[in-house]
Amino acid sequence: MAVKDKPKAPAKKQLLHLVFGGELTELDKVEFGDLKKLDIVGIYPNYAQAYDAWKDAAQRTVDNAHMRYFIVHLHRLLDPEHDTSGARD
Repeated sequence: MAVKDKPKAPAKKQLLHLVFGGELTELDKVEFGDLKKLDIVGIYPNYAQAYDAWKDAAQRTVDNAHMRYFIVHLHRLLDPEHDTSGARD
């Protein structure tokens, strides 16, 4: 008697996120003082992992008021037709 293969669960869609930061020229603008000194933390497969990386980086630089980190939803830039605006992704 042959054992049937178990059906595979549908693969989760990869939702890439970039985490990066740098020192701002002014607190009320998103303009970096030195682009060569940007800190590219990494690219993550989902928002939850990107958020954890963002939080760790932001906490390491909490003493520098001009240092800011951001999460960029790369999947929205790569596939704008399937943008899931408003969703926590």
